[in-house]
Amino acid sequence: MSADALRHEFAVDGRTVVAYEAGAGPDATAVLLWSGGTPHTGAPLAPHAAWARAHDVRLISVARPGFGGSQRLPGRSVADAAADLLAAADALDVDRFALAGYSGGGPHALAAAAHAGDRVLGVVAFASPAPFTGEASWFEGMHDPAALQSAERGRAARETWGETADFDPGQFTADDWAALDGELAAVGEDAGRGGATEESGGTDDDVAFVTPWGVDLDRISAPVHLVHGDEDRIIPVRHAHLIAVRCPRAEVHPRAGRGHVGVLRTWADDVERMLR
Repeated sequence: MSADALRHEFAVDGRTVVAYEAGAGPDATAVLLWSGGTPHTGAPLAPHAAWARAHDVRLISVARPGFGGSQRLPGRSVADAAADLLAAADALDVDRFALAGYSGGGPHALAAAAHAGDRVLGVVAFASPAPFTGEASWFEGMHDPAALQSAERGRAARETWGETADFDPGQFTADDWAALDGELAAVGEDAGRGGATEESGGTDDDVAFVTPWGVDLDRISAPVHLVHGDEDRIIPVRHAHLIAVRCPRAEVHPRAGRGHVGVLRTWADDVERMLR
């Protein structure tokens, strides 16, 4: 977490939502709403905040329900949680903004863009899962799809799976591990803290991914960049193409040799390209 991040709490329909802002202040030349992966704390990562300060960007990140102090929203859809991103923008008096989401945050960034209309300058989704098709092929190429497959059977099945699940290091490539040991260490650290402190956020995310998202991605009017590693073992690159089929404004940007984490090595360049 960035040391200079400001933490906010606000109410959405009587439920507490936690958001942070870092980087430049309210007079910044651009605003970026960030949606973190599964799990996450909601706090801005120090490298992201440093980049935002250097580029005069106001960075706002939001903890999804069940993560980082944001109150759970039982039975939430992707669209339900995405609404918190827009609520944070409203609470912080932000009119126009760009959106970015990583992994489990990707669907929420896309859903927020679909609802926000011309308030959105652009969207970048890194390693994002696609809307669930209801077909077994949706899971193809995943190193270990057990969590999402159990979520398809319902919340209780996903909780039962989580009681005995062990971390499988094989889901990450050598490039992923090198990134986590190097310039992307903050990503792994935040995921570790988020997983240790979550209140069923991971289960709720997984169930939301494999049930109707509650939004039509063809409503997105802003440019969409789908950045995906072609060696991703967690969410295979074919998911970027599945999203693009549903989202006419989307362009797929495959990253050769990158896995699920390594795709973020160029995150700053990808965000800057979207902001131009």
